[in-house]
Amino acid sequence: MAYYCRECGYRSVKWLGRCPGCGAWDTLIEEPAPDKVRSKSSRRARVLKLAEVASTRVQRYPSGISELDRVLGGGLVPASLVLIGGDPGIGKSTLLLQVAREYVRRGWRVVYLSAEESAAQVRLRAERLSVPGELELVVENDLSAVLETLGEEPPRILIVDSIQTVYLPELSSAPGSVSQVREAAARLLRWAKERGTAVFIVGHVTKEGALAGPRVLEHLVDVVLYFEGERSGPYRLLRAVKNRFGPVDEIGVFEMRGEGLCPVENPSSFFLSGGGGAVFPALEGTRPLLVEIQALVVKSYLAAPRRTVVGFDPWRLSMLLAILEKHLGVSFYDRDVFLNVAGGLRIKEPAADLAVCAALLASRLDKRLPEGLVFCGEVGLSGEVRRVMGLGARLREAARLGFRQAVIPAGDGPAEAGLQIIRISALRDILRFF
Repeated sequence: MAYYCRECGYRSVKWLGRCPGCGAWDTLIEEPAPDKVRSKSSRRARVLKLAEVASTRVQRYPSGISELDRVLGGGLVPASLVLIGGDPGIGKSTLLLQVAREYVRRGWRVVYLSAEESAAQVRLRAERLSVPGELELVVENDLSAVLETLGEEPPRILIVDSIQTVYLPELSSAPGSVSQVREAAARLLRWAKERGTAVFIVGHVTKEGALAGPRVLEHLVDVVLYFEGERSGPYRLLRAVKNRFGPVDEIGVFEMRGEGLCPVENPSSFFLSGGGGAVFPALEGTRPLLVEIQALVVKSYLAAPRRTVVGFDPWRLSMLLAILEKHLGVSFYDRDVFLNVAGGLRIKEPAADLAVCAALLASRLDKRLPEGLVFCGEVGLSGEVRRVMGLGARLREAARLGFRQAVIPAGDGPAEAGLQIIRISALRDILRFF
């Protein structure tokens, strides 16, 4: 007999009062015994040569929402399964209703399956977003009944809100359980491929920010999108973490207004706060974005000085502090260090090292960085400044926004028109700006 956690999917061979995976109490429930697997299949697999496979071109249908089309890789692909996850209230249902609005206006048949809200609640939001009345609505939890009904005349787009609240009656487990989520997603995938319907499914997230349910859910779908941002703020980031039809780590920036989510055409202006930090030309997917990295270094009166980081890897920050102390002689052992990426963007690429070091030095030495200056480069453990990818696109974005100087690794990239290029080979060369 086995047990699983209905919150995080953790499996255990014995019942425990508290789940070791997520720490929740009384969430372990009994998992039904799997069916016996046949020892031998009666079918024979067909083997094809690659040259025998017909070459097809991926057809896309733009949604009319520019930031969403960018994240999807150019538009919606027929017979695809798209998973959208995010915190409660972040705007997942709002975005999907806007997607339905754009396609219904073109005369497409779109079905919105709501398993969480009543028909009146969905209509109230739809009226605020100016969704046409031709949008078809199904309020039902039984996924088998819905797919059987829609199979007679399949829509071009099906929206399922959400995958954790629908269930298959042939399974004895409760809705939201590991087996239900896994089988419901697999059923939707087969149904979409057989009928050519593009399916959007909404997924809940756990306290850690990961999609609830089994990890196989993200492997089954074609596209995984995450909504990021603070619910108290107006801006939202839509990030592609998996895309079988386009680039990953592409982001779209939206602003939440009364009429819904509006695309932000120039997101660099949002991430640049003008607070005097170091400006870094980040590369999110294929899009260059200029972001401001802010640092605050103050005298610490604690035995273990604080290291507080928002939007950057805290372990990499500790490494950069050690490099600054080793090769520049600037001590941070008795200082509290606070690092923040303005705008709520999360930077994962090492190309931000040089900008982080510049922000830390500016605060530690009580100096202000020159205006119109950007930093881009990876810092090695021996204090060298290493090359980065996509430097040309980064510099072009900086020049377009009116920046005059760029500090980059030595010998890396051509000079960009309108920019004064300052090439450095070692971290110590950055001291000239202080």
